[in-house]
Amino acid sequence: MTAVQDVAPTLSPVTPPTLAEVRRDLSAQAVFAGFLTVFVGLASTVTLLFQAAQAMHLSHAQTSSWLLACCLSVGVTGLLLCWRFRAPIVTAYALPGIVLLIQEGAQFTYPEVIGALLLTAVVLTALGLSGLFDWVSARIPAPLAAAVLAGILIPFGLRSFAALPTSPVVVGGMVLVYVLGRALFTRLAVPAVLGVGLLLAWLTGGLNVHALTHVSGGLPRLVYTAPAFNLRSVLVLSVPLLAFCFTTQHLPGLAVLRASGYGRVPAKPLVSLTSLASILTAPFGAHTTTLAAITAALASGPEAHPDPARRYVAGLASGVFYLLAGLSAGVLAGIFALLPTPLVQALAGLALVATIMGSLSTSLHEPRWREAAVLTLLVTASGLSFLGIGSAFWGLVVGSVSAWLLRGKA
Repeated sequence: MTAVQDVAPTLSPVTPPTLAEVRRDLSAQAVFAGFLTVFVGLASTVTLLFQAAQAMHLSHAQTSSWLLACCLSVGVTGLLLCWRFRAPIVTAYALPGIVLLIQEGAQFTYPEVIGALLLTAVVLTALGLSGLFDWVSARIPAPLAAAVLAGILIPFGLRSFAALPTSPVVVGGMVLVYVLGRALFTRLAVPAVLGVGLLLAWLTGGLNVHALTHVSGGLPRLVYTAPAFNLRSVLVLSVPLLAFCFTTQHLPGLAVLRASGYGRVPAKPLVSLTSLASILTAPFGAHTTTLAAITAALASGPEAHPDPARRYVAGLASGVFYLLAGLSAGVLAGIFALLPTPLVQALAGLALVATIMGSLSTSLHEPRWREAAVLTLLVTASGLSFLGIGSAFWGLVVGSVSAWLLRGKA
């Protein structure tokens, strides 16, 4: 990869906003975008987290501690980074980590799992502080970063319509409201889609009301577990989790920021702070905190606010909503189990349409990058996994090699 001039719109360096500036920049549109990032993020991960906890035979207290620690880590790091860089920086607890624990966690004791998570966080912190991520991200051409973003998001857009045969009334109604909303009340289109989707799901009996029987009240608390270490848990859990965090979370997350015009934000503090937070929260069950990719696009695109300089409010709002979600860890499982999968798929895909449109435009804008960008997009959108590494990484590799070989051939 060679360093090139960033062609995406990039904001000038800024100082952290004052409270008065946050009040001035506050908007219902940005706050809703922040809510949506949390809603979509939790809806796609909470049920899997509880599956992993069940597979590892965790108690209710340990499970609630896991979710609380994750939400606290994501909420605090997101708030700090958005405030420091005045940019919509969204963090997340890594979905691949949950899937890995569902598949492999049961063969280890819980202290051994905690030890593997802690070691992963320590290594990621060292990589972040070394400046490696800054070096890599600075050498990703902006059109290829935009192509990676488009490749990540297009499958989510397609799922909106793939869900139509499964739930034609709910999904069809949501699509219709989205199109009408974009024509008549642009800024309220996505909130209207969510409201109509919930209403239609209720009218058609699509809400799983039996899930309410699993709701438990009360504030959760953090439960400390002393870590234990062995070579096998490191090889089975830590090594693949490191690869997942690098290739499926941090690199795509940085690509989202660059493609959205926030190339001024350095990678080093983003990776370092999220990894340090992971060290602090791992003993309470939280798996690795990373940069968000999919949900980050919801807060950094034009749906969050027409003015890129005011989109940081969406990131701040998402941090606050994550903190509130953590305090409600005991009831989240039942609430999100209420929602039919087609509704969540349609909402996520439709909310990302504007961002998909913008990333495609940026990736294909310059003729000299166009072919490499298309190859990057196709590889990323394919969802392939090779050598345990996800498609976003391979998309960047194929695109960068293609750009080098095809340089000058517009």
